[in-house]
Amino acid sequence: MKKVLLATLFFISFQTFTTAQTADTTIYKPVEYPEGYEAQIDVVYNRGKDWQVKHDIYFNPKAIKPTPVVFNIHGGGWNHGTKEGQSGFGSYFNIGLAVVNVEYRLTPQATAPAAVEDVRASILYIVKHAKELNIDPNKIIVMGSSAGGHLALMAGLLQNDNKFDGDYKDVNCYTIAAIIDKFGPTDLTVSGIDKNKSVIAWMGSHSNDRKFIESMSPIFYVKKTSPPVFIIHGDADPIVPYQQSVDLHKKFLEVGVKTEFITIKGGLHGKFDKENNSQIKKAIADFLKSLGLSKN
Repeated sequence: MKKVLLATLFFISFQTFTTAQTADTTIYKPVEYPEGYEAQIDVVYNRGKDWQVKHDIYFNPKAIKPTPVVFNIHGGGWNHGTKEGQSGFGSYFNIGLAVVNVEYRLTPQATAPAAVEDVRASILYIVKHAKELNIDPNKIIVMGSSAGGHLALMAGLLQNDNKFDGDYKDVNCYTIAAIIDKFGPTDLTVSGIDKNKSVIAWMGSHSNDRKFIESMSPIFYVKKTSPPVFIIHGDADPIVPYQQSVDLHKKFLEVGVKTEFITIKGGLHGKFDKENNSQIKKAIADFLKSLGLSKN
């Protein structure tokens, strides 16, 4: 009963998360990166006949050894949001990580699995160019918030499964070393969620195909060889039900995957207070350090 009520809340609230794509005229603050780092902005990493997607790369070409890399995936219900709206990467630069800030195709331009394909392509582009970027392809971290958390889980839990990799199917020799999931939806088959407007729009012609929806739900990819996962979720989230993360965390524990779950008491859909954000940053840094993914 509790799960049904949470799903219903998700269904009602998540509609406010759905917006039509419009031209973005916002002026964004540029990413500040440390001395010694370099930036490659708007690098095209995937393209089709009438579309292309880009990512921004912040890396340290002079690091003594190749650095771990974190891929940041913005949220927005799979239908809005921009990489330019993401800029707070200081805590990752401070522990010696390269950062890739990813854009991906949005609904209605492209439906599932396009966003998954794009995030995978971004990862594999970096693997392909790892040597020139001084990045360690065996120390890949995938991170996102909300719909971005969902895509981070999808891309990371696929590991070396190349079914969504398109032109990058032949790129190999890499390791997804960790996933950071911030309040992402994990099971799109749950009653109510599967009828949500954002989910239906992103599923496109597959909106009534349960098997396909399962293939777009991270919880169905959990196995004992999954990478370590760090989860953050507010227990009063009115958009993505807290239970989604509870169920995912439980499944990781059941199969013996290293996982950490931080519950923000009274926390909504992100927008946590300064104290909670400081706690989260420290906990993530400690988690990555325990995995050998930071310089400290």
